[in-house]
Amino acid sequence: MSPDLHFFLFLLLRMAIAAAFVVTASIITERAGPVIGALVATLPISAGPSYVFLALDHDAAFIAQGSLASLPINAATIFMCLAYVVLAQRHGFAVSCGSAVAVWIVLASIIRQFDWSLTAGLAANLIAFGICIPLLAGYRHVKMPLVTRRWYDVPMRAALVATLVAIVVSTSGWVGPRISGIIALYPVVFSSIMVILHPRIGGPPTAAVLANSAWGLLGFGTAIAVLHVAVVSFGSAVGLCLALGTCIAWNLTLWGIGRRTMHRARQGP
Repeated sequence: MSPDLHFFLFLLLRMAIAAAFVVTASIITERAGPVIGALVATLPISAGPSYVFLALDHDAAFIAQGSLASLPINAATIFMCLAYVVLAQRHGFAVSCGSAVAVWIVLASIIRQFDWSLTAGLAANLIAFGICIPLLAGYRHVKMPLVTRRWYDVPMRAALVATLVAIVVSTSGWVGPRISGIIALYPVVFSSIMVILHPRIGGPPTAAVLANSAWGLLGFGTAIAVLHVAVVSFGSAVGLCLALGTCIAWNLTLWGIGRRTMHRARQGP
């Protein structure tokens, strides 16, 4: 087998694995309502496979440096969510989604110009989430209409994530860890939620999914920081496992807090 064919087949396998993750998450997101759907959406569905495959191709130093670039990008993502949520209340899909993606691209371009330390990346996240979480709070509680899934929904989402993984893996060797870390954090899951749900159920319900994602996205940023620290100390495999564990534990905690809050509200004073 020629090296080019081997690379192509291995790339297809990686894309298929990434697609399998998003298929499951997409179905849960649509059927579970905005709260659970948002918690699932903030798991490392697209970034996780990208980083796993980067770790197979590069050393721990590459992953550590890439995660430093990814950390402030997480702050850009919450601003993208805020832009979409606000615009989706009054505007159509094209304006809301297009403007939100433009916000992410502009912020990512600015972030790319700097060498980020762990402290600076954490500070950027704390400031961004400190601004956005209170602003998003008023848009979280919207009744989720019944969603009729169409045959192309899941394949489209899977294709988007698989394409992102292919881009990250195939270009990482010449763009380096910083750009790879930025591309890996492109919010493809949030973008697919906007693309699929907004035309079908309207802006406010779709915006509620993204608004409910704020706290989960903060946990995702924490997981990126854990990834950087753990990779430096213990290597890529341990770092990736600890980062995934951080995301899962964070989201389970949020789910548990939400359940207790609902239970107390039903019981009344």
